[in-house]
Amino acid sequence: MPTIRGKSLKAIAFDISEGYVVVNPIFLKPLDQESLKGIYQEIMRAQIEIRGEKFPQGDMKAIRWRNTRLQRLNSAVMILKNFARERKIIII
Repeated sequence: MPTIRGKSLKAIAFDISEGYVVVNPIFLKPLDQESLKGIYQEIMRAQIEIRGEKFPQGDMKAIRWRNTRLQRLNSAVMILKNFARERKIIII
């Protein structure tokens, strides 16, 4: 199983959603093609898992937190796709 900085790809995906890891081209530069594909798949799984959680009706703070996590993951996917496109790597 591939790892990044000593952490599993699943842990990295959830760290991205929590705001502990910021995805940018500098973060992605040392990764190989397999790691990029793996992190993309784990980010997509994390999005599905967060969307699958029970929606917090009436709790504005929880709704905002859920949306922030989804926004971070979505931004990471867009950055990852653009980075891969520039490097001519197919990740999907």
